[in-house]
Amino acid sequence: MDRFDAISAFVAVARSGGFSAAGRALGTPVANVSRKVALLEEALGVRLLVRTTRHVALTEGGQRYFEACVRVIDALRDADDEVTGEYRQPKGDLVVTAPLGFGQQHLQPVVHEFLRAYAQVNVHLQLADRVLPLVEEHVDCAVRIGNLVDSSLVARELGTIRIVVCAAPAYLDTHGAPLDLSDLSGHDCISWTGLAPHKTWALTVRQGTTSAESQVPVHVRTSTTTQESALQAAIAGLGLVQATSYQVAPHVAAGRLVSVLAAHDSDPYPVSLVYPSKRLIPLKLQAFLDFATPRLSQRLAEVEAVMGR
Repeated sequence: MDRFDAISAFVAVARSGGFSAAGRALGTPVANVSRKVALLEEALGVRLLVRTTRHVALTEGGQRYFEACVRVIDALRDADDEVTGEYRQPKGDLVVTAPLGFGQQHLQPVVHEFLRAYAQVNVHLQLADRVLPLVEEHVDCAVRIGNLVDSSLVARELGTIRIVVCAAPAYLDTHGAPLDLSDLSGHDCISWTGLAPHKTWALTVRQGTTSAESQVPVHVRTSTTTQESALQAAIAGLGLVQATSYQVAPHVAAGRLVSVLAAHDSDPYPVSLVYPSKRLIPLKLQAFLDFATPRLSQRLAEVEAVMGR
């Protein structure tokens, strides 16, 4: 006996007052409804219904059992609605992760717009300079920079970023701009621990259609632990800095920094919005993907335009 099926038949009989009405409500032959209720009574060892030729009434025990069954069925319905509701309309909690700098500068403003547009969705941002495993950490989607190695993820391409070298106009006025990698030895440089090794910079050397990365020794005048802190030191005129194009672009646009050695920028790194591969995804995630993808793509296109790439 399917216990839940039998309980559903019993509740339908109790609510409708008869087996025929219950059969019509359930789309089941009357004989099937009667058999399920009889099996339930037999399993319980209790008579639940008093049957007459015209009417079906609940026994005292049947009334208590009916009320308990209704509470269980209603609780299951509420659970179903809670679980499946996010597949009917955008609602619920959404966890999104991204690298710290990109998240603060580009993802967070987009999330703020999204929250204003979707009042029933809550977003938790996990900004960290490490790759979080999405499934294990219960993350809905992530911004990833670089080539993707996890083939189980579905990716939406957003654009590209580069590693570039910049300096403040005041520094360049005093020390001149480096024209080639060999010129770096005569310049003060600013390092941050996100770039390693500490006293060399990875710069790209191109010949025709091929490119290779070269580790170039640099004179580190000052170092810091974050990219934004290194940029502030460069803006203060303390030397050249190597940083990501998306963090440099606002300062270049405002005239606080100038790009140098553009021929030796890194090859472009792809930026993607990724999520675990699923046949069905909640509408809250679908809504975020559709909302964030064009906006993040536009932001990256603006970075490329500012940097003249």
